[in-house]
Amino acid sequence: MSNRKQPGFFNAFEDIWIVDGVRTPMIDYCGALGHISPTDLGIKAARAALARAGVPADHVGTVIAGNMAPGDYEQFMLPRHIGLYAGVPQEVPALMAQRICGTGFELFRQAGEQIQNRCADVALVTGAESMTRNPIASFTHRTGFKLGAPVEFKDFLWEALTDSTAGITMIQTAENLAKKYGITREQVDAFASHSFAKAVAAQQAGFHAGEIVPVITEKFELEGYATRGIRLQGKLTEVAQDTHARLSPVEVLAKLRSVYPGGVQTGGNSSALVDAAAAAVVASGSYVRAEGKNPLARVVAAAVVGVPPEIMGIGPAPAIRLLLERAGLTLDAIDRFEINEAQGAQTLAVGRELGLDMDKLNVNGGAIALGHPLAATGVRLTITLARELQRSGLRYGISSACIGGGQGIALLIENPQGV
Repeated sequence: MSNRKQPGFFNAFEDIWIVDGVRTPMIDYCGALGHISPTDLGIKAARAALARAGVPADHVGTVIAGNMAPGDYEQFMLPRHIGLYAGVPQEVPALMAQRICGTGFELFRQAGEQIQNRCADVALVTGAESMTRNPIASFTHRTGFKLGAPVEFKDFLWEALTDSTAGITMIQTAENLAKKYGITREQVDAFASHSFAKAVAAQQAGFHAGEIVPVITEKFELEGYATRGIRLQGKLTEVAQDTHARLSPVEVLAKLRSVYPGGVQTGGNSSALVDAAAAAVVASGSYVRAEGKNPLARVVAAAVVGVPPEIMGIGPAPAIRLLLERAGLTLDAIDRFEINEAQGAQTLAVGRELGLDMDKLNVNGGAIALGHPLAATGVRLTITLARELQRSGLRYGISSACIGGGQGIALLIENPQGV
């Protein structure tokens, strides 16, 4: 009999805390944030997170940032620029982490590792993504253009949705799961409609506003260096609210054409394209206690697994299973789940595979209604989850996502005052 453990890896964290976090509003593709560099969106969120946490920038010992698609020619230096313009001392290093849709969760995982290994007491984590500024790119013309040869400029955003290993798009992976789990178009539209309704209700109740920092025209000064900043266009003076959430009755969603003939996925029941950034301050328990902080949540554990690329959307299920098994908890001990709604069928498949109580899932709306700004998503989901646990007086929550190429990631957090 083999003693081999379930594949994947797991981190348990002893005394790691999310002090606080914040995000920009999530604005529809080609909308009011579409002209802004993800670096500047990240700086905005990072500054706001430090301010909200009440943590001086010079207390930060490590900067970990995530961004998937280059939104300008400065992507290589995005983590460094976020740290410097957030006021973090020059001596503090910065790191870029990328795990596609799982990037935001990976930032917390790496922060926990670094703090637990005593590399730092405080980590500044930031995910920033401009879906609008995904480039039109070519990788084949460095040596010039030959007469009659194809000119290979392509839409980076569109092409990145295909996994060439399996020869399949991300939408097709959801279609595969719909077939495997017997999920119908009607069920996917109903799930999407409910996601929109929950998001609108949370927005109207002011819940989302509690984690949003409005974006305004402002300068980011750094003594001795170039001035950066954000300039809103036209007559806009402030962008303060998510734009994609709207009541979307099943009857309306049912009229949309499926992406593939006979399929279940449409533009209305898949995650929305949005531009946004989110940031959080993560710290050791010794720092939190010494500084008298009232943290948002404890980071308990993280798990990452691999799954077949052609059903990549099922990734959260084995990641959550591994997380619970190694953390010594059962599924029913978890009070709230935030699972990224990459596609409606994908999320439903995860729910069925786990036997999830869907009333615990994405109670303030998910990515179908709010949007999925790749590297920012995991930070946003985890902040939302932590705030929901506090609001509801509940103890344990899991945030999770599937990952293109065939992975899943999950993060377990705790509200120690919860029951």
